[in-house]
Amino acid sequence: MDNIVLLFICMFIGVAFQFVKAFPKNMHISLNQFVIYVSLPALGLYYIPKIEISTALLYPLGIAWLGFGLSFLFFYSLGKYYGWSKKLTGCLIITAGLGNTSFVGFPVIEALYGSNGLETAIIVDQPGSFVVMATLGIIVATLFSRETLSAKAMVLKIAFFPPFIAFSIALVMNFITLDFPVLLQNVFQRIGDTVTPIALVAVGLQLKIERRSKHWKFLGLGLFFKLLITPLFFYILYLKIFKASGVMIDVSIMEAAMAPMITGVILASSYGLKPKLGSMMIGIGIPLSFLTLAFWYLILNTV
Repeated sequence: MDNIVLLFICMFIGVAFQFVKAFPKNMHISLNQFVIYVSLPALGLYYIPKIEISTALLYPLGIAWLGFGLSFLFFYSLGKYYGWSKKLTGCLIITAGLGNTSFVGFPVIEALYGSNGLETAIIVDQPGSFVVMATLGIIVATLFSRETLSAKAMVLKIAFFPPFIAFSIALVMNFITLDFPVLLQNVFQRIGDTVTPIALVAVGLQLKIERRSKHWKFLGLGLFFKLLITPLFFYILYLKIFKASGVMIDVSIMEAAMAPMITGVILASSYGLKPKLGSMMIGIGIPLSFLTLAFWYLILNTV
């Protein structure tokens, strides 16, 4: 519960900083860079070596990988049909395609399903959402921004993306069943803990809800896709088509219903993909998601 309270307090602090002249107008850019270059790599180095790999992980892993693919097909098709700008299409693909599977997901799942559910949530988040953001996310961000890179340049950009480097190192350590010394693990965990407060302050600094904003209809479409269409897709796929069941499946579907990913919004913003819309996706999506999560929890427990 304290993590959820932290979300709103940090976002409020960011909004309040908009009115403090002592803070630079572009302070959110520096905060975003700190999250991407320091906090996220530390998070990966802490969690990934501890994950137990098995075929049962395909269900929670599918939430992030298939979910992002679904988002790409959905918004790319609409963007082509309606003639949206590349920045708008890219923003919606990333922000609606990546879920807040850790900062909102972890406390919610732990409260509803206990430690067993949390183990599944970590699988959805670390080798799932985290890696999709560091690979497919950066590819989409590059393709839909003003940058024009060759295939080689894009591969190099991903290879030298700090979260991806950290993931690669941590994955190798997982394969050889080796973890960092306890001292370093504690350091990584503490640095990783800075993701939530710093990222949300950065989001709050950019959050401006304007009644006449042209983003409202796109915001509604993005949140409708993320909070309702995405979990419905996995509900049908996992429960009705694959006939799967159990806590792992329920937790996976609940994670699919989470609000947009904070660091996904930061990634889109750092590439200039409609940062105001991205901030609204989080600012409105997080509180709204508590209502839709209650709906999906009720559905899953009446099956």
